[in-house]
Amino acid sequence: MSTESTGIETPLVDGVVEAEKWLTNNSDLLIQYGVNILSALLILFIGNIIVKAVANSVSKVLEKKKMDKAVIEFVHGLVRYLLFVIVLIAALGRVGVQTASVVAVIGAAGLAVGLALQGSLSNFAAGVLIVAFRPFKSGDYVEIGGVAGSVESIQIFQTVLKTPDNKMVVVPNASVINGPITNYSRHNTRRVDMVIGVSYSSDLQLTKKVIRETLEKDERILKEPDMTIGVLALADSSVNFVVRPWCKTADYWDVFFDSQQAIKEALDAAGIEIPFPQMDVHLNKVEA
Repeated sequence: MSTESTGIETPLVDGVVEAEKWLTNNSDLLIQYGVNILSALLILFIGNIIVKAVANSVSKVLEKKKMDKAVIEFVHGLVRYLLFVIVLIAALGRVGVQTASVVAVIGAAGLAVGLALQGSLSNFAAGVLIVAFRPFKSGDYVEIGGVAGSVESIQIFQTVLKTPDNKMVVVPNASVINGPITNYSRHNTRRVDMVIGVSYSSDLQLTKKVIRETLEKDERILKEPDMTIGVLALADSSVNFVVRPWCKTADYWDVFFDSQQAIKEALDAAGIEIPFPQMDVHLNKVEA
C-alpha cells in the first residue's frame, strides 16, 4: 500500500522533500559558497608560497649585505609571520568574513593575549633590541642568562646556544637583555690568567725568570701587550704568582692548557718546588 493511498507522509519523506526544495532554491548560493571556499584555500596555498619566497628574498638581500646570520634568521621569521597574517585575513575576507571586524578582533585578542603573555612580548622586544644593538653575533662564544656557549641563532623569542659539550640551550631573550652579557669573541686578543704556587724556600727572582723564558718560547703568546708575572699572594702553603700572557682569542684554551704544563715541567727542571697543602705540627714535651 503506497503512502499516497493512505494519505500518511512519514517524517523521513518530509525531510527529503524539504531538502530537495531547499537545494533547488539555493543552488546558486551553494555554488557561490563553494567557489568562495575554494578561492580562500587557493589564497592560503599560493599566499604561503609567496610569503616563503618573499622571506627568502629578504634573507638573500641581507646575506649580500653581509649581515650576521643571527640577524638574518630573526628578520626572516618576523617577515614570514607578518605576511602570513595578511594572507590569512585575505582568505577570511574571501569567504565573506568582514576583514575590518577581523582586524578589530585580532587587535582585541592581541591586547588580551599580550596582557596574559607579557613574558613573551618582553622576549620579542628583547629580541628586537639584540638585533638592533648586536652585543653578539652568530658564532660568538658568550655567557648569557647564566649559560656559556656559541651563538647558534637569535630567534623572535629566544637565543639558541651550543655548549662546548654539544648541548643546545635555549635562553629567553628577556633573560639575555636583563642580565650581564659576556662576549668572549668580540676582541681578537685575550689575556690568559693563571696562578702558579711555589715553595717559600724558592728563589722568587729565578721563578719569575723561568716562567717568562718558558712562555716566550711559545709563538702563540703575543709580544704586545707584555705578559704580567708577579707575586699575587703569600698563601698558607705557597707563594702564589699571577701569570698573565696575551694570545689570540682563537688560541686561548690551547695556550691555557699548554702553558700550565710547560711551566710545571720548567719549574721541575730548575729545581723549584710546587708545594701541596700541608700543615706543620709542633709537639712540646711537658714534664710532670
